Amino acid sequence: EVQLVESGGGLVQAGGSLTLSCFVSVFTFDDYAIGWFRQAPGKEREWVSCISCFDGIKGRTYYADSLKGRFTVSSDNAKNTAFLQMNSLTPEDTAVYYCAAVLASRSALYGGPLLNLIEYDDWGQGTQVTVSS
Repeated sequence: EVQLVESGGGLVQAGGSLTLSCFVSVFTFDDYAIGWFRQAPGKEREWVSCISCFDGIKGRTYYADSLKGRFTVSSDNAKNTAFLQMNSLTPEDTAVYYCAAVLASRSALYGGPLLNLIEYDDWGQGTQVTVSS
């Protein structure tokens, strides 16, 4: 069973930064695509970013258009951990942030980057990010 544990959330002022971590308990972390999603109050969960999530290209990253330039996803395979660095945060970034994992080979079924909730098999419990104005 794959388990994911997010950490790093908290309260930050607008304009500040946070880095979220996602530890994934798998034997071969390098074989997995990691996605980041967020869910704001009263809204649906939305895709934020993913890494190693298309065409078997390890380390390649993708971002939601509205977040490009502010968010950076990365991973440390030796630590089985993915990271989401978030800069220039605004109150609109307030949400519970989730990481999700699936074998990277799954992207071949969809013909594109893994951007959707149903494309991921395993999820973390989420970590709250609150940005004050």
